[in-house]
Amino acid sequence: MIEVINASFLKSCTTKDNMIDEGMSEIAFLGRSNVGKSSFINSLLNRKNLAKSSSTPGKTRLINFFEITYRKNQEKYLCRFVDLPGFGYAKVSKSMQEEWSKHLNNFIINRASIRVFVHLIDARHPNQTIDKNVKDFLKTIKKNDQRIIEIFTKCDKLNQKELFKLKKEFQNGIFVSNLKQNGIKQANEIIFNSIFG
Repeated sequence: MIEVINASFLKSCTTKDNMIDEGMSEIAFLGRSNVGKSSFINSLLNRKNLAKSSSTPGKTRLINFFEITYRKNQEKYLCRFVDLPGFGYAKVSKSMQEEWSKHLNNFIINRASIRVFVHLIDARHPNQTIDKNVKDFLKTIKKNDQRIIEIFTKCDKLNQKELFKLKKEFQNGIFVSNLKQNGIKQANEIIFNSIFG
């Protein structure tokens, strides 16, 4: 059985400076603003408010690092969660959005310690252009030792027919509800096994 026995906030960084070292395997979480990223991270870690969502979706431009200790069969495993800024919502100028995007892209491409990209997608809107663009971008830059995991959030807001259709269309996806905790254990196991095998 896999469990998270410790989780702590390390620091917030911008893409330009005060970046944390790369001495540990990292899981990067990215998704559209308002997709439920902070809630999902808190559910994975079984914490209430460790990852905090901004009161204004898309406003935070910080990369947040958390140190995580998993336990399996009495052995401990250390890794980091990297909470990336939400995209596609911020009410700022287009030039500012492009600047943020450029720096974030550079970080994702050049950060060698990222082993897993967790792409969060709102289950109610699974085919938005912005998510397709992120999916294509990650496929393009993914290295051989990296994995992309697609996680569909807010599945409790779908009826059975809609959920069945979504699962049929995205057969490799993981379908979660932070509210009902559905799929959280499966997501944790896949993330853990992607790094530690």
